[in-house]
Amino acid sequence: MRPFAYQRATDVPSAVAAGTGQAMYLGGGTNLVDLMRLGVATPEVLVDVTRVPFDTIEETPGGGLLIGAGVRNSDLAAHPLVLRNYPMLAQAVVAGGSGQIRNMATVAGNLLQRTRCSYFQDITKPCNKRVPGSGCPAREGDHRNLAILGHSEACVATHPSDMAVPLAALGAVVNVESSGGPRAIPMPGFHRLPGDAPERDTLLRPGDLVTAVELPALPFAARSRYRKVRDRASFAFAVVSVAAALDVADGVVRDCRIALGGVAHVPWRAERAEAALRGAPATAEEFARAAEAELAQASPLPRNAFKVPLARNVLVRTLLDLTAREDLTAAGDTGETS
Repeated sequence: MRPFAYQRATDVPSAVAAGTGQAMYLGGGTNLVDLMRLGVATPEVLVDVTRVPFDTIEETPGGGLLIGAGVRNSDLAAHPLVLRNYPMLAQAVVAGGSGQIRNMATVAGNLLQRTRCSYFQDITKPCNKRVPGSGCPAREGDHRNLAILGHSEACVATHPSDMAVPLAALGAVVNVESSGGPRAIPMPGFHRLPGDAPERDTLLRPGDLVTAVELPALPFAARSRYRKVRDRASFAFAVVSVAAALDVADGVVRDCRIALGGVAHVPWRAERAEAALRGAPATAEEFARAAEAELAQASPLPRNAFKVPLARNVLVRTLLDLTAREDLTAAGDTGETS
């Protein structure tokens, strides 16, 4: 690990002032410290923001939720308002790491995780994300768990965060402070597709500090689900994941929110599938048709083509589960036990 300076910020102005140049912010450190040990991240200064007071979860006047950037993942997953109003978010956070990891990891750090592509993490190998212009050996090499949507000649990496997938489905807004003042960046849109500049994961600029994530009021998100398919039951990133919320009345889909994980450089909002479902019968056939509409734009590589039917099947299964839950609720079964 290369030498670095350390500063501790106690408020936003001091954090932003210290976060310029080759500085990086330190929250839980569950991703950043690993990257520093590997030699992938080499900040000149670490700015500790754990004392900056952004560790609360509050209901907004409009009925949404304001989640501080420093909220620990374990607190987010257990919060009563998250469990009641956005269960897919709680499920995604629990699926994303062990209890020890969740106790350390923060909301902002989770959102800003960097890819686990093996070429990115190995400094002896070329990688356009780590060293722009050096090449992307994953295209011809180990790409089994990499992108099938939105990738480019420069990069086929996937975004690793579980938490970011329901945030994209919900249309969360990321609040940012910088020397130029506050900004609000919507999801999708906060993370970037690789294009010809894969080294830039997000729209953040040097010195930008994520302060909170705001969730909109979305009543039908109370009936939502996150499903993750992985190679092992724990300590594994998603091969494919789905975050979905479904609003069904009289057997017809009135509205829905869907995002996919493990398939793209960003948490992938399934807008084509959503459009196909609105106003359609809530049936397995229509769910499959919507999944096909979304995945028609997939461009898999030879060793990850299996992700296309896998993503279709996981999406259909998740929507069917939500429909069954909707039917039970309509029949008077609240899911409570005495």
